[in-house]
Amino acid sequence: MADRRRVRLEVEGIVQGVGFRPFLHRLAARLHLGGWCRNTTAGVTLELEGDAEDLAAFRAALRREAPPLAVIERVRETPCPSPLGERAFRILESERVPGRAALVSPDIATCPDCLRELRDRRDRRYRYPFLNCTNCGPRFTILRRLPYDRENTSMAPWAMCPDCRREYGNISDRRYHAQPDCCPVCGPRLSFLDGAGRPVEGDPVARAAERIAAGGIVAVKGLGGYHLACLPDRPEIVAELRRRKRRDERPLAVLCRDVAAARRWCHISEEEAARLTSPRAPIVLLEKRTGLPDTLSETRELGILLPYTPVHHLLMDHFDALVLTSANLSDAPVLCDDAEALETFRHALPVEGILTHPREIVNRCDDSLLRVFRGRDYFFRRSRGYAPQPVELPEAADGVLACGAEQKASFCLTRGREAFLSAHIGDLKNLAVLEHYRAQIARFQDRFGIAATRLACDLHPDYLSTDYARARSRAEGLPLVMVQHHHAHMAACMADNRLTGPCIGLVWDGTGYGSDGTTWGAECLTGDCEGAVRRASMRPIALPGGDRCMQEIGRVAHSLLWDLGCPERSDCPNGARLTQMLGAGLNCPPSSGMGRLLDGVYALLTGRQTVSYEGQGAVLLEAMAGRDESAFPVSFYEERGLARLDTRPILAALLEELDKGVPAETLAARFLNTLVLAAVGQCRAAREQTGLRHVVLSGGVFQNRYLLPRVMDALEEAGFVPHCHSRVAANDEGLALGQTMIAAKGGGIPCAWPYP
Repeated sequence: MADRRRVRLEVEGIVQGVGFRPFLHRLAARLHLGGWCRNTTAGVTLELEGDAEDLAAFRAALRREAPPLAVIERVRETPCPSPLGERAFRILESERVPGRAALVSPDIATCPDCLRELRDRRDRRYRYPFLNCTNCGPRFTILRRLPYDRENTSMAPWAMCPDCRREYGNISDRRYHAQPDCCPVCGPRLSFLDGAGRPVEGDPVARAAERIAAGGIVAVKGLGGYHLACLPDRPEIVAELRRRKRRDERPLAVLCRDVAAARRWCHISEEEAARLTSPRAPIVLLEKRTGLPDTLSETRELGILLPYTPVHHLLMDHFDALVLTSANLSDAPVLCDDAEALETFRHALPVEGILTHPREIVNRCDDSLLRVFRGRDYFFRRSRGYAPQPVELPEAADGVLACGAEQKASFCLTRGREAFLSAHIGDLKNLAVLEHYRAQIARFQDRFGIAATRLACDLHPDYLSTDYARARSRAEGLPLVMVQHHHAHMAACMADNRLTGPCIGLVWDGTGYGSDGTTWGAECLTGDCEGAVRRASMRPIALPGGDRCMQEIGRVAHSLLWDLGCPERSDCPNGARLTQMLGAGLNCPPSSGMGRLLDGVYALLTGRQTVSYEGQGAVLLEAMAGRDESAFPVSFYEERGLARLDTRPILAALLEELDKGVPAETLAARFLNTLVLAAVGQCRAAREQTGLRHVVLSGGVFQNRYLLPRVMDALEEAGFVPHCHSRVAANDEGLALGQTMIAAKGGGIPCAWPYP
């Protein structure tokens, strides 16, 4: 006994719902250690007793051999006064620790072991659509509260049968302490309903497949919400889906049976295949093969995902590929409540069938969307498979609630160096989305034990996220800082790349409220999270009708022509009235938004007057760009110390080439190449004033796959060190992370009640 010791370990991170306690049990047994472990609201606590050499081996193996889904962030060790003589190791009941909360695993795609069981006729879970284990299955979407025990999830109504209970208690089984464990005897069951919500007899998956194969649109209940599924190669069916969903032209994702099936649609690198088949199973943007119709995507890319639940795998036994898109009307949140979904599918969004089940979706969670850029993830939407796993901050920032923007809304809550970013939420102008936003903030605070002690929001006075922040600040007496939109983008990319020192921020997007009360969007800043200085921008575009220009891009083209002195060239049907508005300065707010310039140039090259979603003109300009490496001359002029990109000579040269018959595809490439030169010019102007070399690239425009790599390369050639996003999205969804860092460092504009 004299050589024996006893220690207490407190492990924090993603250590619940990932097979961590079974791992500890097996490891302790292997090393002949006694003691116990238990889940707590803070993580996992254990006490170990044994020889010093065996305890040292345990410490070494703890991180090295941890389950694949576990993320160990901290291990605190304290010696116990004396050994108790324990030789066996036990798993104890969970315990609540006041004021502390553990991390929650994201939902994980079906693992290979479970998939083998799903296909094995001899297995008792053969074709059972809810099988899972400690290495896969639902986590975040079924969790009501911590600790992660079955009674705290939406699996609570189903008690385990004797066979499942034996697995649950067997240390050698991979379902040892798997909280959602179930089987056909004791777990939930699938059902298939017709469009009116009436049950249909027979195998639910087979009935759903029959409706889809016959040309129908079927709703499928997934992990974080309902999807709509239909045949992808029948243009009339895809058109009908778009009509019902009111999604005229936004790209649609395609669910493929496997990578081989996906390769028939897109070119796929090994890195991209690895993302598709990863446990996180995101939608990956891939280069389309030539000859594919534009009914699914007008761009050169197509979003592809693979089956990530047993239901998807069973359904894809009948198909090589299906359209799979969120089941919601345009701009509304994805459906997750069964009663609401049934009512919607009966009336507002009719379907030919509903493949559903009784397990409640507690936390709505849309599919993640990313592109692989230079070996790293480049997010467009960070959600299922990633949220709510926190992003590690470069510095501690306790108790901040950052409220994000309005479109692509998100929020961020902080605990130490952990930033908990919400899953994809949507546009807050939709009342249902706004209610979801408020509810998710409350849930995150409760689940992760975070009491907000300070607030941050966008500088825009009319954003609903700003209204929310002001209301909470007033009601709870919390300090609030307002953060300029592009400074937040810059800080988000700094945090994404763990940069703390001053740098250059090249932030290009469609719109953001500037500190001078005008709309910004093609900005070059210098500074850090404490403050930033605007060094360069673009010649402002007058936007006749204000926000109407986001959809009516012909208005932007008319304004550009008016600025050149040739409004008569405009194809805009109400051009005369727009000219009067521009001449009088009536409802024509100026904007330096790069997104609006891209919209306007697309309208000039194509004559198109309207788009169906914000930023579509910029997306289509990228898609039409041909092979040409030349560019138009770039020049800047100074305006009160600000270097402004002069768009007039660029546009004049573009129109001259267009008049000569140069193809629009060539001119699109030349124009984008010109923007690459402009980016370098903006950064050079900033470097001359500050000597800074590190550049962070943020804003929705840098989701453009033509511009991003060329700007990165050009900056490197000019002696800069460029950084882009990889852990959060470059668009407004990532904005809350930047607001967080600025608030934590004392930046932004402090606000006190009453607000101006």
